[in-house]
This record gives sequence, structure tokens and C-alpha cells, in this order.
Amino acid sequence: MRKLLNCLLIFCVLLLASCDKLRVYDEYVHVGSQWHKDSIASFELKDIELQKPYNLFINVRNNNEYEFSNLYLVVKMEEPNGLTKVDTLQYLMANPDGTLMGDGFSDVKDNKLVYKLNYRFDKKGPYKVNIGQAVRKTGNIEGEEYLKGVTDIGFRIESIP
Repeated sequence: MRKLLNCLLIFCVLLLASCDKLRVYDEYVHVGSQWHKDSIASFELKDIELQKPYNLFINVRNNNEYEFSNLYLVVKMEEPNGLTKVDTLQYLMANPDGTLMGDGFSDVKDNKLVYKLNYRFDKKGPYKVNIGQAVRKTGNIEGEEYLKGVTDIGFRIESIP
């Protein structure tokens, strides 16, 4: 009976994982219980079909220790030819009442943040994406050395149906 339950559990997990038909790439980097300002989450994108449109997302997993309403990120995408495109991005992370946005039933929230929509990779070879945090308190020139409450940073590519 126990073997049957284990097999059923494995089957259910595989079935749920296979339901994500839009996923082309989806990886996470664990940054600990707080994200250091010099810690860069790096992703290498290989074998991406050229000229096909994709939606690109940054995934952030955080918990109730996150004390800001916004999240500022610096995203660098290096093309195969060495050209690097840099974006400084701002995302809303909390509702007006202070509760964290995102999916999740406990104090851990998953946020799927739009990076680029309808993006086309136009050069053959690996692309590299580097994501760093640039959060600072109002009136403070120096950024937060440790960003508490952020535990994982991810990068996701979805095909467009």
C-alpha cells in the first residue's frame, strides 16, 4: 500500500510539473535570508530559439522580513557578441496597507515581475542575465547592504502561444 501511495505522489508531482506548457526557462538562485548588495544572481540562457517572441520575467521569493514597499533591481543582459544592455527597474512589492503582494499562503510570497514582453533573441549563442538589488532608504545615498526578507531570485522565459 505504501508503494502505491509513493507512486501516486510521484505521478501527481510529475503531472503538475508538466502542466507548465509556456515555460522555456525557469531557474532560481538562493541568496540566503538576506540579499547582499554585491551578490548578483546570474543566469546563462542557452539554446533559445532565435526570432521567436518570448515574455521574460524576474521571479522574487520573499517573506515578511521584507520591509520595503518597492524593489529596485539592476538587470544586465549580455548578448553573445558581448554587448550588454542595462535596465534599472522598480517593482511594487506591498499593498497600501503594508501587506506583501505575491502568491503564497504563508509569510513566503512568490512574485512574477515583468521584465520584457514580446522579446526576441536575435543573436546565436548564450545570453547572460545578471540581477542585482539597488534598494535604498529615502534620503540615503548608500544602498541597503543587506536586503532582509529576499531569499531567492529567479529568471523565467515563457513562450507566447
